[in-house]
Amino acid sequence: MNRKVLLVGDGSVGSTFANDLLQNCNVKELVICDVAEKRPVGDSMDLEDITPFMGQTDIHSGHYSDATDADVCVITAGVPRKPGETRLDLVAKNVKILESIVKPVVDSGFKGIFVVSANPVDILTTLTQKLSGFPKNKVIGTGTSLDSMRLRVELAKRLNVPVTKVNSMVLGEHGDTSFENFDESTIDHKPLRSYEELDQETLDAIEINIRKKGGKIIANKGATFYGVAMMLTQIVSAILDNRAIELPLSAPITGEYGIKHDLYLGTPAVIDGQGIKYVIEAKLSDAEQEKMLNSANKMQEVLETVKLD
Repeated sequence: MNRKVLLVGDGSVGSTFANDLLQNCNVKELVICDVAEKRPVGDSMDLEDITPFMGQTDIHSGHYSDATDADVCVITAGVPRKPGETRLDLVAKNVKILESIVKPVVDSGFKGIFVVSANPVDILTTLTQKLSGFPKNKVIGTGTSLDSMRLRVELAKRLNVPVTKVNSMVLGEHGDTSFENFDESTIDHKPLRSYEELDQETLDAIEINIRKKGGKIIANKGATFYGVAMMLTQIVSAILDNRAIELPLSAPITGEYGIKHDLYLGTPAVIDGQGIKYVIEAKLSDAEQEKMLNSANKMQEVLETVKLD
């Protein structure tokens, strides 16, 4: 690998990811692209100042043509969600932006891996694969990874246990049809359902809190970026280091869960230097299985409304 990353989108998520990546992974070259051309120039100069502590990296602004020999193209560009908007409200706006990115990146000769975090992430990850024509394992979305971390934090707070002892995931759409796999979750190696403090009313409240947390952050500070930037860092560093890790991601569904649609959806998957090594079909209760199918059907309905140029 050239250990080269092309970042498309230098807003709050993109710039935070760039900072996190440089501090957590050996990157030889980081190229930053944005429609606001001066911002990547300034960010590159600013990020250079941390390299004496992290190791030498060639950081500079650039263009889609710089993807030619990149190992990873990270797409964070898109219209951010406003207070009161759902992620699906962004479809029409961000599909057009996605089209303007993927084609020139592919035309550059890019042969690496696409990593998508722009919303609605399941829709845009699905469309990135279709627009690029890349093998499905070469396109990854952040999916429900951030939702899952929020769930672990919430459960750890509720039970006053270290977050590392919580094993629970959010699956399905990164959005309103997501769901928590409470029936299979464990905390400190014990079934979540065995904790008396976590009655159904409490679990319902937790589910609402997880789903609304992003909106609350946006209402207070305008955007969410620390969590998703760190998830991007985990994904990209695993690719560059060829280190297999398991995360709930927006991954290609090819019959898992009985889903017949050709799309990406939040499910556990293992990634390494080749992209998605394999998708894991999580064990679900009957009720959760229905929720997964509902989420897939909702995503398919949206995809059928999208017209690509």
